[in-house]
Amino acid sequence: MANHKSSIKRIRSNDAKRTENRYVAKTTRTAVKKLRSATTKKEADELLPKVSSMLDKLAKRNVIHKNKAGNMKSKLAKKVATLK
Repeated sequence: MANHKSSIKRIRSNDAKRTENRYVAKTTRTAVKKLRSATTKKEADELLPKVSSMLDKLAKRNVIHKNKAGNMKSKLAKKVATLK
């Protein structure tokens, strides 16, 4: 166990950040799955900006790498473009 007051605080804040990051990342993964399973163009067009924004926020917070966010956004945009 940590002995310094600052390290105890750091452990507490790291735990809070980890919990928040896990929640946001899981919510984004669920939204990506929902977008991938969308069958209509209209539904996918509504979801794409929201999912793209979520991915950008994850990349900004360093939860995922910025290149991964860009790659995912690109693949999702291609998928939406192929829908009719």
